[in-house]
Amino acid sequence: MIVTICIGSSCHLKGSREIIEGLQELLREKGLEKEVELRGSFCMGECVKGVCVKIDEELFSLSPSTVEQFFVEQILNRLT
Repeated sequence: MIVTICIGSSCHLKGSREIIEGLQELLREKGLEKEVELRGSFCMGECVKGVCVKIDEELFSLSPSTVEQFFVEQILNRLT
């Protein structure tokens, strides 16, 4: 699975770094570093909604406070 996080200036200001760090920590805790690849990308065109995150081609808008919920609902559910 490929998860792409926007690191453009708008998303950076909205917490993309915290989201990346949160996802890295959750992946380590669950031992899923080899199943999920995190990638960075510049603007995905949805800056108004929050930090843009894609799983394959499906787009999501996150904030640092929604990382854990996103991880459980979108990443773990897809891997099981």
